[in-house]
Amino acid sequence: MADERNQTQEDILLDIQDLHVKYNTSDAVCYAVNGLNIQVKRGEVFGLVGETGAGKTTTALSILRLLPQRIGEIPQGKILFEGQDVVQMSEDQMRELRGSHISMIFQDPMTSLNPVLTVGDQIAEAIETHHQSMSKEEVQAKVDHVLKLVGIPPARKYEYPHQFSGGMKQRVVIAMALVCEPRLLIADEPTTALDVTVQNQVLDMMSNLKEELNTSMILITHDLGIVCQMCDHVAIMYAGKVIEQGTVYDIFDQSKPHHPYTIGLFGSLPSLQSDSKRLKPVMGLMPDPTDLPPGCEFHPRCGSCTETCKLKAPGVFQDGETHMIRCHLFSK
Repeated sequence: MADERNQTQEDILLDIQDLHVKYNTSDAVCYAVNGLNIQVKRGEVFGLVGETGAGKTTTALSILRLLPQRIGEIPQGKILFEGQDVVQMSEDQMRELRGSHISMIFQDPMTSLNPVLTVGDQIAEAIETHHQSMSKEEVQAKVDHVLKLVGIPPARKYEYPHQFSGGMKQRVVIAMALVCEPRLLIADEPTTALDVTVQNQVLDMMSNLKEELNTSMILITHDLGIVCQMCDHVAIMYAGKVIEQGTVYDIFDQSKPHHPYTIGLFGSLPSLQSDSKRLKPVMGLMPDPTDLPPGCEFHPRCGSCTETCKLKAPGVFQDGETHMIRCHLFSK
C-alpha cells in the first residue's frame, strides 16, 4: 500500500491546495479564488469549466505568479509543482520556471504577439532565455522544428504578426509556448477567436503535440464540446470554488448525480435528440466577487435552494473514488 501511495504522489505534477486569491483595489476587495483544490497528473488533460468570473484565468495566472503587482495577492494556500511550492519561490526562480517548465497560451493571440518583431524572433527569444549555451544555428533549427510541429512553413518565421490570420497567430502562440518542451501547458480558451474549422485543427494539433511531447495540460474553456473531446478530468468552477469534479465520464454521465449548476450548464446546450424551441439557460448572474452571498454561493440562482443553503456552506459529497460534488442536496 505504501508503494502504491508513493507511486500515486509521483504521478501528480501539479497539486493546488486550499488556494485563495484576492485583488485589493481602491474600491473594494475582490475574492476571486476561494479555497481551490485540484490535482493534475502527468500526461493528462485537466479541464477547468465555468462562466466568466468563476476564477479560471486567475487560477492560471496564480500558477505562474503573474497576478497584477500590488493588487493581486495569495493570502492562503499552496501550489505544488513537482513537490515545490510556487507561492514561496523567488522571482528569479519563477523566471526559470516560466516558459521552460510551465507555459501558458493566453486567451487572445492578437494581443499576445509583439507587432514590431518577426514571429521567428519572438519564438527564438524563449529559447535564448532558457538555453543560453545554444548557438544561433541551433536556435534557428529549433524555431524551424517547432513551426513545422504547428503546421507553419519555417520560411514564414521572417514575417510579422499582421501577416498571419487569426488561426495562424494562434499556432504561433502555441509554438512559443511549446518550444522549450514544458512539462505543464496552460491553455486559456485557446480557440475562442477561431471559427469551427480552424478550432478543430488547433485542437487536433494540441492533442498530437501533447502525445508527442508527453506534456500535461490545463484547458480553460466554457465549451463543453471541447471538454468532452480533449479532457481526462474536469473541474466545474463557480465563484472561485470547485463545485463538482471528476473524470470526463463522471461529468458527462447523465445517470450520475450532479450539482444543479452542472445540470444547468448541460441544459443550456442544444440537443440533437429533442426538438425544443428555446434553450434553458442558468438564470441569474455570477455573484459579485466583492460581496459573495452567505452559505452556498450558488443559492440565489438555484431552483433546489433550501434555508440551509442560504446559511451554511455545503460539504463535499464523494460519489465513488473520482467524482466529487459540493452541494447540500447530497450531504448526509
